[in-house]
Amino acid sequence: MKRLFSILAIACFMAFGTINATTNATVATTVATITQDDGAADEAPAEELSFTQNVKKRFIEGGPFFMGIVLLCLILGLAIAIERIIFLNLSTTNSKKLIGSVEDALQSGGVEAAKEVCRNTKGPVASIFYQGLDRTDEGLEAAEKAVVAYGGVQMGQLEKNVSWISLFIALAPMLGFMGTVIGMIQAFDKIEAAGDMQPSLVAGGIKVALLTTVFGLIVAIILQIFYNYIIAKIDSIVNDMEDASITLMDLLVRHKK
Repeated sequence: MKRLFSILAIACFMAFGTINATTNATVATTVATITQDDGAADEAPAEELSFTQNVKKRFIEGGPFFMGIVLLCLILGLAIAIERIIFLNLSTTNSKKLIGSVEDALQSGGVEAAKEVCRNTKGPVASIFYQGLDRTDEGLEAAEKAVVAYGGVQMGQLEKNVSWISLFIALAPMLGFMGTVIGMIQAFDKIEAAGDMQPSLVAGGIKVALLTTVFGLIVAIILQIFYNYIIAKIDSIVNDMEDASITLMDLLVRHKK
């Protein structure tokens, strides 16, 4: 009987020891797994690139040749657009104020006083007024012809170099599409050389092709916005010139009477 209790006690002790060992092993394994997961979670979040860094990365991936030409189109187009915007803003004149000053000068000091007012005023409207007043001695018809002719000259100065912006607008996406075609050709060359259609072979060429297209379209969109603003500004100045020229002729007709 005593021997039976001893055997049972030993069996219980061994069973308890086995369960305890299994539990400890399970706990250790769980702790190790959690530790590994925590380490992986700490390493998982990668550093996100800023917008500028991402654009720079994509630009480099697109290749230096076509991307460099597209960038050159953007730089030259923006330079011409900024120069035109500054010139047009400086060419804008308060026509109503100028007309009032010229009318007062005609009444007080005659044509020479009006010419002096135009000479001291900047802008195409004042230049047209000066040319018209300078031909008043030859008659109203000669003054009108001078106004019309010099108005065309001033319009040409306002539109100077604007055609280059439209050229770059058309050229940038065309260069992007050319880069796309060349990238696709290179991708098919790799497929032909390998004799097998593998995504890793064509992914690089296709990505380069798409990047050149994207950057070409972005350049065209940016320049198109500036181009439309410049054209609208030129139209506004030209309309102002035409209205002011008609008013000047009316003033000259009243002054002759």
